[in-house]
This record gives sequence, C-alpha cells and structure tokens, in this order.
Amino acid sequence: MPAPDRQRLNRLIGGEALAALRRRLRKRFAASQAPSDGFTLSNLNAAESRALAGLLGRTPRQRASMRLSHTELDGALADADLADDLRAALECLDGPIADTAAARARICRAWDRVCNQATDPRLARVLTEPAGQGLLKRLAGRDVDAAARLVGQTERVLARLPGAAVARARLAADSLGDAHALDAGRPVATLVRRALAEGDVSLRPRELWASQGVLVNELAKPVAVLNLAVDGDDPGTRLIAMAAAAGEPLHLSLRLLTRRMPAWRPGQAVFVCENPEVLAAAADALGPNCPPMVSLDGQLSAAPRTLLDQLAMAGAHFYYHGDFDWPGIRIGNHVIARYNGTPWCYAALDYVPGDHGSPLAGEPVEAHWDAALAARMQAAGMAVHEESQLDDLIADLSRAAS
Repeated sequence: MPAPDRQRLNRLIGGEALAALRRRLRKRFAASQAPSDGFTLSNLNAAESRALAGLLGRTPRQRASMRLSHTELDGALADADLADDLRAALECLDGPIADTAAARARICRAWDRVCNQATDPRLARVLTEPAGQGLLKRLAGRDVDAAARLVGQTERVLARLPGAAVARARLAADSLGDAHALDAGRPVATLVRRALAEGDVSLRPRELWASQGVLVNELAKPVAVLNLAVDGDDPGTRLIAMAAAAGEPLHLSLRLLTRRMPAWRPGQAVFVCENPEVLAAAADALGPNCPPMVSLDGQLSAAPRTLLDQLAMAGAHFYYHGDFDWPGIRIGNHVIARYNGTPWCYAALDYVPGDHGSPLAGEPVEAHWDAALAARMQAAGMAVHEESQLDDLIADLSRAAS
C-alpha cells in the first residue's frame, strides 16, 4: 500500500481555503466506522466546488451542493495514485481521524466507574440519578480524574457524619486538610449536602449541617423559649431551669443545644408560636405559670429545628400557632407534619379578620390540618397576625396551665 502523495493532495484539496471542506469530510468518518456510501454536501463555496469537481473529473462549474459517494471518491483518489481512499488522503493532510464513537464509549465507561465507586449509600444514591451525575460532572469541570477525587473527598466527610457538635471548619480541616473546603459553594460541600438532603429541598444549608451535628455559625439566630422543663445538673440545664423558675424567656444557641444536649423532661406539652412577641406577652402575663413555649421567630431554622427534634425525642407533644397568612400556613404545614403536632387556635373558626389587617399576599397554600381554612382566608383576603390575637392566645395558655 503506497503512501499518499502529500504534495499533489495538498495542491488538490489542501490549504486553509479548503480546511472547512476537509473537516466536513473527516466528520463523516469520526461519526461512524462505516459511513453510508452516498451523501450530499450543501452550502459549498466556489473553491470547494472546484476542488471536488477536479478530484472527480467533473466539469468545473459553481455548484452550491453536490451528490457524492465514498466509492467514487475512493476510486478517483486511487486511480490518480494520490491515496488508497478518502480517509487516507484526509489523514495524510490533517492527521489521524479520531473514532469519536469509541472515544465517547470510553468516556461513558470512565464516568460509570467514577459514579459506581461510591460506597457510602447516601452518596451512591445521588450518583445513581441522572441529576446527581450531571451535578458531579459540572462540579468536576467534566474532568473524570477530578470527579474521582471529589467522590473520594465526599466519602471521607460523610464517614464522619453524623458528628458530635463539631464545627464545620474543623470537620473540613480534619477530613480534607482545608478548613474552608466545606464552605458554601465549594464542590465537596455541594456534594455532601446533596447526599445528606435525601431529596428534602426544604432544609437550608445551615439546618442541614445542624441535623448532622455540624455547627455553622453556632451563635447565630438562637431560639427563644419559655419555661421548658429539664431534669439534670449540667450548666446548660441549670441555666434553663433558672430561667423557667423565674418565668423569664431565654435564648438558646445552637452551640448550647448541641455541645451537650440539655436533659429535657420527658412528655412535655409545648406550645410553639411563630413570633417571639407572643412568647414575650405570655411571660409578662403568666410568668412561671405559663406552659412551656418555643418561638420559631418566623422560620424553622437550625436552632429551633434542633430544639424541637430534641424535645420530640424526649416525648414532647407540640401545639402550634402561626400567622394567618400564606407563609404562616406553609410553616404550619411543615411543623405539624414533621412533629405530628396539634393546631393551637389555628383553624378556620379561629380566623377572624379585622377591619385594619393587611391584604393577603403571595401564592395560596392549603392548610393540611383544616381543609376549610385556606378557602375562608381567600374569601376574606386579609392576613391575621399572631400579635393581634394575643388576648385569645394568652387566655388559652392560662386555661392549659390550670
């Protein structure tokens, strides 16, 4: 098999002017080992049309498209002693043609190996899903080796979870050698959170970390409580007991709740409100006689979630009240469902809009505990916030205390 005549080939179909034509022809071989024989090339310019006509011995005239065949092209090149076939001619001019189908198959197998290397069931579950595989590819910049490193690093972090009140920076330093490797937006942090979330998109990152005993800004946004009952003698428990004896509200930080969990008295009935003003008014009115209370301060963030989880483990039963607006109903749905709670003065009959309330805003939300509530709120079109119901709520707390 003689070598292609590079000099003559270059005069016939070489050079920069015909580079686009050669790329189009090369693509046919790259797409398949056996391209179909007949094909049409469209959108040809004058130089491309002349080159193909000259190669095939056709009349040189401008053709915007030409019907070609591999058999004809191979024969013309062989008959002119230019090359054995079209592929040999193209490789002589521009180098070997990669088998992209085989390359894609190799890449797919490599990604499969990376996704299958996860042994932690939480991460393995993520990487069996197309969305999880796509996330890994994006985080790794579509680099298979980088992805394999990410999977290994993520598994090292997951092996330490749940932790025991460990700071996120300490976890990152101990498991990855970089105190900032688990900061928001870092690739390993993103994969770890996806593995821990188990499809629950309601958890914010700080709350998700807290659910695993990992502290992020452990002194931010504490939870307000009143008269929670404890049994124990450690410093945190004594602090809670002293505040309850005085009937004074107390802020509990995520640090206090997780460094050493307070010894919560089993089986408490705990009244949970959305706004801290309700808790403060109850302390003013009832002091140490008020039943145990917790305020979410507008959302079930890391500290209140951790506290309610601990109380639930101790057998507490929760009574929940929130604002009669759509965000309030959304929070109520989550709290009542998560903790099997009971609505507290929070039904359709308790919704009594006044003359000076604010209009309801946002997307309507069905109250899962009362099918009539959302319809009644929509009909009235007014929000009723907890602060306007203080007298009724405190009267109910007083009855519960007695």
